[in-house]
Amino acid sequence: MEIIYHGHSCIQMTTGNKSLIIDPFLRGNELAVTKAEDIRTDAVLLTHAHTDHILDADLIAKNNDAPVVAIAELAAYMSWKGVKTIDMNIGGTVDLGFAKAKMVQAFHSSGIVLEEEQRIVYAGMPAGFIINMEGMNILHAGDTALFSDMKMIGERHAIDIAFLPIGDRYTMGMEDALQAAEWYNAKRVVPIHYNTFPFIRQEAERFVQELHHKGIDGFVLKPGDKMSV
Repeated sequence: MEIIYHGHSCIQMTTGNKSLIIDPFLRGNELAVTKAEDIRTDAVLLTHAHTDHILDADLIAKNNDAPVVAIAELAAYMSWKGVKTIDMNIGGTVDLGFAKAKMVQAFHSSGIVLEEEQRIVYAGMPAGFIINMEGMNILHAGDTALFSDMKMIGERHAIDIAFLPIGDRYTMGMEDALQAAEWYNAKRVVPIHYNTFPFIRQEAERFVQELHHKGIDGFVLKPGDKMSV
């Protein structure tokens, strides 16, 4: 399996000739090195409805004739943009054929801001995903604060790699993310959702050092970096 980090919270996972991408945000990310038009994938997964997680979802889905997988309300919204959708809800699992995606809870907000109308559209609950691919469990925590049920998720699922937000202000900061890494009990941890904007600047290398002090394997990926697992 190959994993590509496209920056912010966007990761892409590939097995053989099949691929899925989570939370594509490329056109709005100055740090991204890949263009949304160049993404090739078989499914687009969305953790919640904020712009920095869904901006390129409909473009990529249409370009690849791929479904958008999201919580029911967000899936309905995406269907109105003319894309295929697979709706689900927290606790459920979708079988994509080459991977299974279980939706787990996150503690955040989720809505679509229509600035011209000065209106916010409810888009369901925020979530994370546990992707089972090639016998491995990869957690994308989504945007989340620290919450105690992370312990339960870690106890019930053998998580091989966890992608955790560390940016603070809108998600966990580094201190809470360190606790989350312990509770998820992941074998490896990769920080996400930081440095894209000035107000979520973080020292990811220091976060990884703190993980190592706790006996947890962590590493930093830069936008465009790949890892084989």
